[in-house]
Amino acid sequence: MAGTSFQLIYILPNLFTAASIFTAVVAMVSAINGDFEKSAWLIFLSLVFDGLDGRVARLTHTTSRFGVEFDSLADIIAFGVAPALLLYLFAGEEYGRFGVLIVALYIIFGAIRLARFNIMSPKTDPSVFIGVPIPAAAIFVSIWVLMFNRYDSLHSLKIILLISVLMISLLMVSNIRYPSFKKIGLEKPALTKTLVALIIVASLLYLYPVEGFALSITAYMVWGVARAVKTLMSKRFTGDRK
Repeated sequence: MAGTSFQLIYILPNLFTAASIFTAVVAMVSAINGDFEKSAWLIFLSLVFDGLDGRVARLTHTTSRFGVEFDSLADIIAFGVAPALLLYLFAGEEYGRFGVLIVALYIIFGAIRLARFNIMSPKTDPSVFIGVPIPAAAIFVSIWVLMFNRYDSLHSLKIILLISVLMISLLMVSNIRYPSFKKIGLEKPALTKTLVALIIVASLLYLYPVEGFALSITAYMVWGVARAVKTLMSKRFTGDRK
């Protein structure tokens, strides 16, 4: 009986991973049926399941090499193929080969990003990601599809959405560092200010969820690039002074 319980605990994290894949498949079916809003929100739900599988595995001490590989394969489906199909059917199809190229590069670079993460993760600082993580890229695609779908005035600007996704695809395979939020060190005086800021952000997301998430994920993408440019300029300025 104890052995059976152990096996069930071992399977539990993988059930969340399977749920992430299943939700992504439903998201793809919804996109094919023209329900882009439902598809986008289902990709968000896949992200929730993806976050739970790792946490459950760590809490139950059932992490395994199989789970890591299964999770990685699930990610390319949930955060690579599903958002790419959503993007293509929503905006890329009307641009022919260019639309196909954008979604193909998104999936290919997403797969490269995952492969690189699997190799580098034991050696890298847990507080940062090297390149945009593919779940963040999927959020960017999904939330901006929701934005374009909500506001008719944006429909004529779908080409900008495609170009933006191309840039995000390149950022996935870049060496630009992005915060992972897994390990954040805060001094005591900053704790209260951080708490107040988070409450304000949460309030705005409650009032304007789509717009708030779109602004937040875009700020995250821009922040990494701006920080990299600032660091490069500082090094160049220091080099010139020497």
